[in-house]
Amino acid sequence: MTTASPPPFSIAALSAPFGRDVDATLDGIAAAVPALHADGVRLLVLPECALGGYIREPRVDEDVAPEVPPALDPGGPEIARLVDIAGDMVICAGFTERGRGGALHSSLACVSGSGVHAIHRKIHLPPGERFIFTAGETVTLADTPVGRIGLLLCYDKCFPEAARALALEGADVVVCPAAWPMDRRAPADRVQDDRQRVAFDALDVARAVENQVVWVSTNLSGEQGALRYLGRASIVDPHGLVLAQTGHEGGLAIAEVAPAAMVVQARSVISHLADRRPGAYGSVAGTDALAGRRVAAALAH
Repeated sequence: MTTASPPPFSIAALSAPFGRDVDATLDGIAAAVPALHADGVRLLVLPECALGGYIREPRVDEDVAPEVPPALDPGGPEIARLVDIAGDMVICAGFTERGRGGALHSSLACVSGSGVHAIHRKIHLPPGERFIFTAGETVTLADTPVGRIGLLLCYDKCFPEAARALALEGADVVVCPAAWPMDRRAPADRVQDDRQRVAFDALDVARAVENQVVWVSTNLSGEQGALRYLGRASIVDPHGLVLAQTGHEGGLAIAEVAPAAMVVQARSVISHLADRRPGAYGSVAGTDALAGRRVAAALAH
């Protein structure tokens, strides 16, 4: 007897500016959720540092230190309110986490009305963040009402081993919110022509194709201090087709998906996981150690 696949649902990825007022942000999310839910959205993905905003780097004409976002406790009232807002929707939202001993992390909460499914701490820190954030230690999976979701943040997507580890552990959807600006040293006149925009979009498609997963990317938009963000939210299918995408001004990218069925279909033609040859890859094959518990199910796709 064949088990029926879960019904399709819609994913919404929001690209927008986010500031320091966490309560106002939560009010905005609460106001938007009912209409999104009525439209069939069951997974809402918000940018990195959506709750409280990103580090504000001073402009060249400002003699001030960088401004650090407010730090939130994963067990505190802000994340608890996000759980209440979510209901039977799954929401992934970035925030600055106050960790053990006062360490700060750029983190991603994955919640629904049933509680917090996972907190991912950004693993890979670019130079501008290393003086503020402490790196996380592992990739993160969330078992949610809409399936198994892999969680990454921003610079994490530059490292193929991270996304591959999530695919090997059975993630059909990988979400990767970001606070990704235009090139700091040589920004283009137009966002569309900026080399960081090219890299951002290319990585989204590459990670989806490599791992044959549904890839959900979103980013801050607008300007803050010295940074101008790329905007751009995208939903990419396991073949690398962009199902929905916003421009640099931001907005909502919404697409209807059936992730488990889409992954099975893509891997039934040619499976990039099954055709791997880890022995040929030398030291990078270390990600195989993460696959033990789920590798059989992942390769069965």
